[in-house]
Amino acid sequence: MAGNTSTPADVLAGLAKDSEWLVRSNAASNLNTPVDVLAELAKDSYWAVRSNVAGNPNTPVDVLVELAKDSDRDVRMNAAGNPNTPVDVLTELAKDSEWYVRYYAARNPNTPADILTELG
Repeated sequence: MAGNTSTPADVLAGLAKDSEWLVRSNAASNLNTPVDVLAELAKDSYWAVRSNVAGNPNTPVDVLVELAKDSDRDVRMNAAGNPNTPVDVLTELAKDSEWYVRYYAARNPNTPADILTELG
């Protein structure tokens, strides 16, 4: 239910508190999940939940900025690929030690040309 795009926002808010990480992870990726719920899910202890928040195009910019600093590379990778990640954050993610974080930053249409040149 948490992954269904027809699930109402209030139901997703409840599912975001489920004890099962997979349910929370699906709620984190759902486009109907309210932004305040996404902000709470961004603090989840399980990396997959935070990773799905980082990849959700409705995640608030301030939350993306924090997720871009996450210790988990998959979370940073999804933040690098999110079209709402600020340019200054993309610039930092383009220097990440993990190649696929840099790859996702390079694929982001908002990454500046000079950064793409450096990555090339």
